[in-house]
Amino acid sequence: MKTALICGVSGQDGSLLADFLLKKNYNVFGTSRDAQGGNFVNLSKLGIFQHIKLISMAPEDFRSVFVAIKESQPDEIYFLSGQSSVGLSFDQPAETIKSHTLGTLNLLEACRLFEKPIRQYHAGSSECFGNTYGYLANENTPFSPRSPYAVSKASSYWLTANYREAYGLFACTGILFNHESNMRPERFVTQKIIQAAKRISMGSKEILRLGRLDIKRDWGWAPEYVDAMWRMLQYDLPSDFVIATGKSNTLKDFVVETFNQLDLDWEKHVISDSSLFRPSDISESKADPTRAFQLLHWKANFGLKEIIAEMLKR
Repeated sequence: MKTALICGVSGQDGSLLADFLLKKNYNVFGTSRDAQGGNFVNLSKLGIFQHIKLISMAPEDFRSVFVAIKESQPDEIYFLSGQSSVGLSFDQPAETIKSHTLGTLNLLEACRLFEKPIRQYHAGSSECFGNTYGYLANENTPFSPRSPYAVSKASSYWLTANYREAYGLFACTGILFNHESNMRPERFVTQKIIQAAKRISMGSKEILRLGRLDIKRDWGWAPEYVDAMWRMLQYDLPSDFVIATGKSNTLKDFVVETFNQLDLDWEKHVISDSSLFRPSDISESKADPTRAFQLLHWKANFGLKEIIAEMLKR
């Protein structure tokens, strides 16, 4: 039986990954800043709360990180902690950068000093690429971050690559494009759209206010993406991978499909509000996940329609 330590187990990816690993007969530890008083609603939704061994850990505190590793004695660590909202990073830039970059550094350094080899997965982001201007981003595409969130993720990526090269650690980064589920809070735009549309279908007279509708994203189904994380740590060599569907859609496409599935006319209920525009935004994000398919034998099966249908019925 392998043991995994999931840093940030209460979030969307952390809870889905915990469920995935438990089904593979892993012994699963999970960290939260407050293991006794934290919000673990996602773990409860999945019916696995009682199966996770919780540890309090502050990623910015090296001692806290080292103690969590010593207590759990993991074979694999999945570092998913940190402020996860691109929009919120403009309001909380210092907190965002500190939570990702310092947390990544502490984990890498702790694993370097630890007595047993540990395979590490670090959560990267497609936001690091910035605008791809119609080109497909792959593992060799240069970074051009356009938000404090993206800057922090780019820094964490290079720290991970540096420790892998300098110290021979099995440390890799999954450069994940957008991936959704109902484990997201409503501050994420896809969940905001889904929940508003469901309320409107039940008689609500509200108007859904969104920012730019012309932005293009590659949206995937989060439960499939945690499988890719696990596969990266089962691969023979530590390496970084782009994880995506390979197909991009506009936010307007997401809105139209959501309202269509509820037999609603989206134009009667949705407006684009310029006050919600970000200081800088990525107009188009496109991905080439070929390497993940070739080496990890991983491929996304859910398209936009299937993702929306799943989110609407949950």
